[in-house]
This record gives sequence, C-alpha cells and structure tokens, in this order.
Amino acid sequence: MNDITVQMQGFIESVKATEIYQEYERQKMKLRGYPDLKARIDQFRQYNYEIQNNTAEDQLFDRMDAFQKEYESFREIPMVHDFLAAELAYCRMIQQINDVIYQEFMSDFE
Repeated sequence: MNDITVQMQGFIESVKATEIYQEYERQKMKLRGYPDLKARIDQFRQYNYEIQNNTAEDQLFDRMDAFQKEYESFREIPMVHDFLAAELAYCRMIQQINDVIYQEFMSDFE
C-alpha cells in the first residue's frame, strides 16, 4: 500500500471510532431484527428523497409539509425515531468532512 492509502485507511478507522458512527451502527443492528419496519423506513427515506429531488421549487414547501404530516405518527415510533436521528447525525458528519475536504482543495479556485 502506498502512503495515501494507509492514511486514508487510518482516517476511515477514525471515523468508525466516533460515537456518531457507533450509534448509527447500533441503530442499524437493532433494525435487522425488524425487516418489516426497516422496509417502511426505506420507503420513507425513498419518498423523502424523491420529494426533495423531483419537486419544483415553488411546490417543495407544500409537499414536504404534507409528507411530514403523513409520516408524523410513524416517526414517533421509538425505533424509527432513534434510527433516523442516528442516520441524520452520521450524514451530517460525512457532509462536514466532505465540505472541509472540498474547501481545502478548491480554495485555490475561488
């Protein structure tokens, strides 16, 4: 392995050691015992993605509002809530990492 590969592997291990990643993994493991609930969460996530990526800007607020109302009771299920909260924290951490890397390498072009 070359030096950058070794350093990347170290970075990946550092991310995996974070409490955010560990909590996300715990929540994923809990869901494995509930395949029907996991399927419903996957459907929720897919629908959310489609609304955010396939809705005209002038309709986005109304569609998201309706979506949130439709899934309000579903999101109150403790296992669903805990998984979605852990996933959101993990995604935000990855976004922050990506932002820092992007800024570091793209600052020369601004």
